[in-house]
Amino acid sequence: MRIVILILVAILSFASSAGLRQYAASVENSDWEVSNNNRLECMLSHNIPGYGEANFTSFASKQLNMEFELDMLRLPKNYGVAAVYAVPPNWMPGQMQRLISDMTIRKQYNGDLPEKAAWTMLSELEKGYWPTLYYQDWYNDYDKVSVGLNASNFAQPYQEFAECVANLLPFSFDDISYTVLSYKKNSVDLNKYSQKRLAMIGDYLKEDTDIELVLLDGYSDSYGGRWTNKQLSIRRAVEIKSFFREMGVDPTRVQVIGHGERRHVAPNTTEMSRAKNRRVVIRMTKP
Repeated sequence: MRIVILILVAILSFASSAGLRQYAASVENSDWEVSNNNRLECMLSHNIPGYGEANFTSFASKQLNMEFELDMLRLPKNYGVAAVYAVPPNWMPGQMQRLISDMTIRKQYNGDLPEKAAWTMLSELEKGYWPTLYYQDWYNDYDKVSVGLNASNFAQPYQEFAECVANLLPFSFDDISYTVLSYKKNSVDLNKYSQKRLAMIGDYLKEDTDIELVLLDGYSDSYGGRWTNKQLSIRRAVEIKSFFREMGVDPTRVQVIGHGERRHVAPNTTEMSRAKNRRVVIRMTKP
């Protein structure tokens, strides 16, 4: 109880010791919008009139993630700290505001918060609270600033956003941009693991065809004639190029090189080691 009283005193002191300049959308103009609604990125945005935009973003990744960014019209001039509270609106009488986190203010950068604080803000919005930031104005020593996220009209866009996050791919571009595919003996057929890897790449390319360059290096083991092995390594790489073309990648951006039995990565003395040499190495870059 003593801690709650001290927090209230601090907040009242904060508001009364200087002019408090407030930025928040009105109930009528509270607008939440889902953008980048695909399997690579989901963004939930809220316009703050006269101040900027608040964005919650989650990306395709092996790990569930969430980021909050406060896109300011005027970037900070100094370094500082903003206190982030869950503030009950006027129609929640008797409810207390709760501290969510502190946000570091960096000179000439937008404000941002990591995963836990971002998820907490979303859950507080879901309950009807307004996540609100308080900080000392960096241009006017006499003013303090509050920036609130209005929870009105939040429920439906948040449901759409949550469904988008649940549908994100469980891997990112970095997870597939360098891939080694392995092949069956004397064949252009991939082994089962590599079939799954190629399917992952296909799922990614269906969402993002903005690939700048693809390098395909084909290899073989040393069994058979050198010319035959080189042709086999080229065929393997060419088939992968055809796959990329079907996924929407401009074929002029795909380069194929067949190395045959050269540049082996394992001895060609046993079946297990030879299998490592039957491969196509995929390297992808994007802007």
